[in-house]
Amino acid sequence: QLQASGGGLVQSGGSLRLSCAASGFTFSSITMRWLRQAPGKGPEWVLTINGGGTFIDYADSVKGRFTISRDNAKNTLYLQLNSLKPEDTAVCYCATVDGARGQGTQVTVSS
Repeated sequence: QLQASGGGLVQSGGSLRLSCAASGFTFSSITMRWLRQAPGKGPEWVLTINGGGTFIDYADSVKGRFTISRDNAKNTLYLQLNSLKPEDTAVCYCATVDGARGQGTQVTVSS
C-alpha cells in the first residue's frame, strides 16, 4: 500500500513537504516515483528515485524546485516542493516503478 500525505494550500513561492508511507513490499528494493495530475489533465511524471537513493531523475518542469528523497528505514518517500507556482496545483501521487499507485494528496497553489 502507498499513502501520500502533506498536501495543502500555499501561496505562490511557498513550500510543502509531501510524504508517502509504503507497506506490503520491500520498499528499499523498489524504484519509486512521484506523479501529479492537474485539473482536467492526465497524469504527469515528476521525479524518480532508485531503491538506494543513488539515482534521481527530474522532469524539466520541476528541476531546481522539487527534491525527492527516501528513508528506507521508515519505508517512506518524500517530496520537497519549493518555489511553488499556481501551475503546480495538482493531486500528487507516489507510485512504484511497476505502476502501483496509492491515494494522492492535493497541492493547491494560490497566486
